[in-house]
Amino acid sequence: MRIRTRVHTAKGRSVSSTRWLERQLNDPFVAAAKKAGYRSRAAFKLVEIADHFDLLRRQNVVLDLGAAPGSWSQVALTRGCRVVAVDINPMEALDGVETHQADVLDHGALQPIVQALAGHCDAVLSDMAAPATGHRGTDHDRVLTLCEAAFEVAEKVLKPGGTFVAKILRGGTEADLTRRLKTRFATVKNYKPKASRSDSAEMYVVASGFR
Repeated sequence: MRIRTRVHTAKGRSVSSTRWLERQLNDPFVAAAKKAGYRSRAAFKLVEIADHFDLLRRQNVVLDLGAAPGSWSQVALTRGCRVVAVDINPMEALDGVETHQADVLDHGALQPIVQALAGHCDAVLSDMAAPATGHRGTDHDRVLTLCEAAFEVAEKVLKPGGTFVAKILRGGTEADLTRRLKTRFATVKNYKPKASRSDSAEMYVVASGFR
């Protein structure tokens, strides 16, 4: 029987911070990530997606957008992939991963990476999310903007038959993105892994068979 850890509000800590800390302490995926040596619980989202859709095969070239702190890159490494990781924030080095600090929305900063990978990439992954505002519509639009930017990069670097995986938030306007994806990929599906919290609008679009 698992005993739930309760956190009492401390001086200087807000109620929302207390709730977040309590959720972290009681999250089995947080504990499992620490035990497995992953940098965050998000690793298990990609593990489940990769297993379900048979992605990330040995010697695949993978572009990980919004990579920090690096858990998705770690998963790709364990599958025998060559990984290029990009994030707007600095990311602690990972053996075997080529890291770049760049803003995905800055086309100029990404251009050297895109040129180097053009036509050589088997998968583009994006777990990018903008800082939450608490306003559902705004948060949805911000994440969708990042997903669309990742898709634009994917169009430039993927091999024929390649795969695109990206975070989106349910909110209605993602249907337009789905229609665009279907013009470039043979199969487009939405998927919510078990590691995504049940009360979250988060899910992932998985597009395969780039053409």
